[in-house]
Amino acid sequence: MVASTHWLASATGMGVLERGGNAFDAAVAAGFVLQIAEPHLNGPGGEVPILLWSEAEQKVSVVCGQGVAPAAATIERYAELGLDIVPGTGLLAATVPGAFGGWMLMLERWGTWRLADVLAPAIHYAEHGIPVLERIAATIESIEGLFKDDWPTSAATWLPGGQVPAPGSKLANPVLAATYRRLVAEAESAASSREGQLDAARTAWYEGFVAEAIAEFSAKTAWRDSSGEVHGGLLTGDDLARWSASVEEPVTFDYRGHTVCKTGPWGQGPVFLQQLALLDGFDLDAMGYLSADYVHTVTEVAKLAFADREAWYGDADVPLSDLLSVAYNAERRPLVGVEASFDLRPGAPGGRQPKLPAFPAPGTASGAPGISGARSPQGVGEPTVAKDGSVRGDTCHVDVVDRWGNMVSATPSGGWLQSSPTIPQLGFCLGTRAQMFWLQEGLPASLRPGARPRTTLSPSFALRDGRPWLAFGTPGGDQQDQWSVNFFLAVVHGRLNLQEAIDAPMFHSEHFPSSFFPRGSRPGVLHAEDRLDPDVVAELRRRGHEVELQGSWTLGRLSAVARDGAFLKAAANPRGAQGYAAGR
Repeated sequence: MVASTHWLASATGMGVLERGGNAFDAAVAAGFVLQIAEPHLNGPGGEVPILLWSEAEQKVSVVCGQGVAPAAATIERYAELGLDIVPGTGLLAATVPGAFGGWMLMLERWGTWRLADVLAPAIHYAEHGIPVLERIAATIESIEGLFKDDWPTSAATWLPGGQVPAPGSKLANPVLAATYRRLVAEAESAASSREGQLDAARTAWYEGFVAEAIAEFSAKTAWRDSSGEVHGGLLTGDDLARWSASVEEPVTFDYRGHTVCKTGPWGQGPVFLQQLALLDGFDLDAMGYLSADYVHTVTEVAKLAFADREAWYGDADVPLSDLLSVAYNAERRPLVGVEASFDLRPGAPGGRQPKLPAFPAPGTASGAPGISGARSPQGVGEPTVAKDGSVRGDTCHVDVVDRWGNMVSATPSGGWLQSSPTIPQLGFCLGTRAQMFWLQEGLPASLRPGARPRTTLSPSFALRDGRPWLAFGTPGGDQQDQWSVNFFLAVVHGRLNLQEAIDAPMFHSEHFPSSFFPRGSRPGVLHAEDRLDPDVVAELRRRGHEVELQGSWTLGRLSAVARDGAFLKAAANPRGAQGYAAGR
């Protein structure tokens, strides 16, 4: 079974499985196709966290394909540039592009296919073109002026013939196809074994021709970014050469017979577990699925968990055992009152006192000006959900389970076409994940050289009664660990099947600060699809929630695969008419 955010990726993954590849081969091939099929949502210059179950090893592992801050990226350096927040676009927001290393590590350790075979579908689509989704066209149209006026290398890539590609037309990226072809050629000339070729490809990417082009572009060019000013980059060849993807143990929490696995707190993943730890003391079954009590409780619990994310998470020594402890959550649970909270209330795990960043004043983040007040390019950050509910860009997701029982949940993101100018020799741009660092000292998520940004990317995996059960996830930035929690609870408490749980009316809070430039928040605001019961909406408003109704099929873009007894199952998101689940 394969489920993903785009039908071409799902079809690619199934093609690999049909030809004898395993779940890891299929996920890698699908992941590279997502770079071509959804270029407004991810790219080669981005990153990927992965959760996987190896049937041979009988365990869940985390692959960290999240790059780190450059050695020159210090708080002092940004202050010298007159910045007190990392721009949401451009070269100053770049970290080491970790997606390639993450995919290669999984392929080498758990996969069976060669580099040329897993890259062949992506090369084909990059060379011959993909059908342009309406959202791709809309994204490019929204930043057409920026491309033409300030980022001509991006205009050359994404404005064929100088025009925004029409929905339904074909859009190719022959330069990226050539990059991947050269990568394969260099790998095959360097070694004959599968493992040797994968190692050679990594070397070419992080020390060879790819790294050289990235370093030269970062050092020798300067571009307008979301600060409104023109800046060069800080990323160097040494930064790329020093970094490598890693394998880690997952962080876990047991909830009603289920063990949920997430990345460490260098991502926001544990916030999912903190919500479960708080919800474990409520009787959601008695409340009734999607009742006013249910939605209110889940929302207020999310506010508390995400407040802790802001105070405690980062690539640092995070007190996770205290944050997930019975005592700490028993102490926090009474903070869920009968009315909506408008405060950001982090806790004091183990007696430690929380320290919050100096957030911008509360208010909507969309359309905010650059720090300098000068002209600010559009397409900043990860504008997942606009105030009107429309989706303008974010992330991708893919889940795979194979005939042997191996499972993968991966959330590739970053390096989307609106991130920064295209590197003309390579056909892709750098990512902007460094915008998640704070330019303030003394915080877990403070900027420091070699640190991972506290990303929002958050694949999920769950065991049931100790056995591998469910791989799932969604695009959505800060919403990922709200929408995923809602889906999980719909299955566990709502007794819905996978597709019903994905299709159910979705909701999320914008109460806490955004992880993306310019880091705004909207305290008390609750988005809900207008399919939610009107009586429930009225009661939520009576309790003080500022409910903003969105279109019937606009929130949440989950996909999932499962092992359920003798059956394999999969489901995909119908919103946007592009997600797809397939299997046999």
